[in-house]
Amino acid sequence: MNTDRWYYRVFQSAPDLIRALLPGSAAADNPLGLDPGAPGDRLYRFEALEIKELSHRLDGVLWPRQSTGCAETGSPEFPVVLLEVQMHPDQGFHHRLAAQTYRFLQQQPQVEHWAVLVITPHGRLKLGPTQALQLFLQQVVWLSLEHLSQQPDLDPLLNLLTLPVRPESELAASSQQILASRPDLETVVLPMLVQRFPQLTEAEIMVIAGIPREEIRHTRAVQDWLAEGRQQGRQEGRQEGRQEGEAKGRQEGEAAVTLRLLNRRCGPISEPTTAQIQALPLEQLESLADALLDFQCPADLSAWLAANS
Repeated sequence: MNTDRWYYRVFQSAPDLIRALLPGSAAADNPLGLDPGAPGDRLYRFEALEIKELSHRLDGVLWPRQSTGCAETGSPEFPVVLLEVQMHPDQGFHHRLAAQTYRFLQQQPQVEHWAVLVITPHGRLKLGPTQALQLFLQQVVWLSLEHLSQQPDLDPLLNLLTLPVRPESELAASSQQILASRPDLETVVLPMLVQRFPQLTEAEIMVIAGIPREEIRHTRAVQDWLAEGRQQGRQEGRQEGRQEGEAKGRQEGEAAVTLRLLNRRCGPISEPTTAQIQALPLEQLESLADALLDFQCPADLSAWLAANS
């Protein structure tokens, strides 16, 4: 599921939502008084910026509006916010996040007050080494959707963020709560429901969302979003299938090479140990391939497996 693009739409539709997600922001005393109203009343504007030279596109940058008096520089109450959505393990994420952040600050030297918000499905993702980046990572605000979804009486706008991770049994109630408060978010909620329920018809999706079918028939924009959501879901399904196949091929190839090297280094490997090595994820196989260069005997392999399994 391409959640990056979906969250782009969320914050494009409700940029002031960012105020409820940053500790110490101007919304800290009243975090759920978020109704953005008309665009002219909003305190933030959203855009996606491409970082030059490295060609990295930030998932989003939220700039304070001119009315806050700090549109270009940010302020302690209204910082410039760099938004990243990371839904899958990525051993290079921490380093890439730091590099993109400081490249952004290099290219936007007028920014004085800034914050980084990372949205993750839960706090258990493996996102790479942290030791060299401790000072930077301590400044990052981490939003766990799993933790957010477990909070009682969740504000509809915050509830919107949790749609990609909520159990299917909760999606109808959540969607209806959101749309009862913000009917204008139909074009954000419906595509996510289509992706979560690709087997359902448009009429069934509308029932889940609590939207009268007659209302949708005459809303061309919503029809377009529904069609796009379904097409995107099909494309992502094919892409994920290809990626899974490619990843499996790389893992199997790395396992075969590693086992050949181990047989030369440590002698014949037993069947149980061979099966254990073949089941290792790709990143661990790569670590084992580096470590085995220092192995002197089978005991070194056993110690490594015990420490890394």
